[in-house]
Amino acid sequence: MDFIESLDPQILLGATVAFVVIVAVAYLFTSKKAKGSLDAENFKDFKLVKRTQLSHNVAKFRFELPTSSSVLGLPIGQHISCRGKDSQGEDVIKPYTPTTLDSDVGYFELVIKMYPQGRMSHHFREMRVGDHLAVKGPKGRFKYQPGQVRAFGMLAGGSGITPMFQVARAILENPKDKTKVHLIYANVTYEDILLKEELDGLTSNYPDRFKIYYVLNQPPEAWDGGVGFVSKEMIQAQLPAPAHDIQILRCGPPPMNKAMAAHLEALGYAPEMQGNGNRPVGSGLPSLSPRRWINGNPDGCIQ
Repeated sequence: MDFIESLDPQILLGATVAFVVIVAVAYLFTSKKAKGSLDAENFKDFKLVKRTQLSHNVAKFRFELPTSSSVLGLPIGQHISCRGKDSQGEDVIKPYTPTTLDSDVGYFELVIKMYPQGRMSHHFREMRVGDHLAVKGPKGRFKYQPGQVRAFGMLAGGSGITPMFQVARAILENPKDKTKVHLIYANVTYEDILLKEELDGLTSNYPDRFKIYYVLNQPPEAWDGGVGFVSKEMIQAQLPAPAHDIQILRCGPPPMNKAMAAHLEALGYAPEMQGNGNRPVGSGLPSLSPRRWINGNPDGCIQ
């Protein structure tokens, strides 16, 4: 104590200021959000470190980020562009939505359904652990804000489930977000259902906030879900009713999209309630890219 009292007041003041500055800088450094690993203008290569075959034509690909603490940096509802080679050796670029979030550090994952004639499907079918995938992003204008709507109604078909899963997971895993999610997910057969284990996990973990209704065109004998194509009656029973504080998102093959648009209109869902590309400028609400439907690509639907 005698030593401190004997110090020059200016020296003591300078030391105090220096200490405060150091603490402030350290706080800013540690509290700064991790920088994403993507580049919106240039493709970057990411190494495939794990490939898990989920069915005869579906696989989950895990790609390594630069460090074990790196995040992808993809905003909720946006997607990435992936570049590869088709069977003729020509470049092909296609958008995909990762099923992982920035809470999954050190890696990101893509669940890919590989079609026999798909150009990018060929690239993924040929990929082996150790290979690299060229990725660019983020892509899309959608920027989700917690609580922007009371509830989301989602209509997904086939691999169109991936952007829906990404948005649903982000909403449900945020303890401050009370938004409810109602999802109708359509496929041809039971084996075609993607991410079923993960979707059922969301149902178990968030029973009051997440509801899913599976629809199959060719169901197995013991099946308690929907049968055939998604109907107006299914939408009416499973999704939130038309209201100013709900939003309907849809992502699937073009024929499904066309049918769902007609159903929603007949049920009284106004354009501003739908993710159909008719969002007012600056509304912050989601929309779908008509171009992606025309191209028959069910991924990256939320624009």
